[in-house]
Amino acid sequence: MIRKIALAALAAVGVFHVAVFIQSGTVWVGTLAGYQELLRVFAFLLSTFWAHAHVARLFGADRLTRLPASAKALLEGLCVVVVSLVFWLVFFAPPHHYLVPVVEVSPQARRLSLAVNAVLSLFFYYFVEREHSRQKLEQEGYRVAQLQKETYQAQLEALQNQIDPHFLFNSLHVLGSLIHLDPDRAVQFLGQLSEVYRALLDTGAQTLVPLGREMGLVRAYAHLLETRFGDALRVEWDVAPAWEHFQVPPTAVQMLLENAIKHNGSTTRKPLRIRVSAANGMLVVENNRQPRTDVVASTHTGLRNIQRRYQHLTDRPVEIEPTPASFIVRLPLLNAPAA
Repeated sequence: MIRKIALAALAAVGVFHVAVFIQSGTVWVGTLAGYQELLRVFAFLLSTFWAHAHVARLFGADRLTRLPASAKALLEGLCVVVVSLVFWLVFFAPPHHYLVPVVEVSPQARRLSLAVNAVLSLFFYYFVEREHSRQKLEQEGYRVAQLQKETYQAQLEALQNQIDPHFLFNSLHVLGSLIHLDPDRAVQFLGQLSEVYRALLDTGAQTLVPLGREMGLVRAYAHLLETRFGDALRVEWDVAPAWEHFQVPPTAVQMLLENAIKHNGSTTRKPLRIRVSAANGMLVVENNRQPRTDVVASTHTGLRNIQRRYQHLTDRPVEIEPTPASFIVRLPLLNAPAA
């Protein structure tokens, strides 16, 4: 609003003195009455700029999409002219002697004033308000591009973690052992492994996925981990079906499980416990803290990636709560975007 007031004041001074110069051959106004007229020009322009913001929103890129582009542009310009006419009637049509008693305005001057105001209104709309709208649209495009970049990075990191030779070696080693010991479990393990890769590839360029879909990936991934670590890992689930239609960034929950495995040790006597739950509009991933004996350097890349993606999507922050006994991350559950 301050920007519009400043712009209206500058434009009013410019327009007023140009009009004075055209009429009198000088930019100097020697009477108080003349500057009272300047106040009226300022009020007219401020009201016009305020109305222009609403017109720009009405004819935004995502509005009135069923109209042909030419018809939409014509209707938009007509709207601006009508707004100019309404404000001209409010500020300039009443007799001048109420505000500027020494100035007499002829009917011809009134008609010229009406035409000039309409042209000025169109000028200010297309070169001020629309330019501002264009800049906002560019900023939105940049925001979307950044979000897509973060999503691609998350997918790349998730795939790299799964394709990592160490992960593949361990998975194939577990699979080879199960083939001899328990063929049925081996088949199940192989199915879960393929499910993890399929889910990662299916996310594509999506910035949000339903929680139910993400949980399918996470449960398949957790099953691989539980098969590999046995009684040294316990994953608990407490996510009611009512939450599954809410949205989360793809692979975000899986990255939290990876983070817990990476930074904590586990044994059958002291298992690593990971609990995934949903409550109060948040998805909570909590694990007990058992620092590894072979310390792994933490770059916090995964957590930062999740935080950056959420910053592009919502004002609700990702909550990270480390304590001596546990590490808790709360992800906001988002509503599905409007179709």
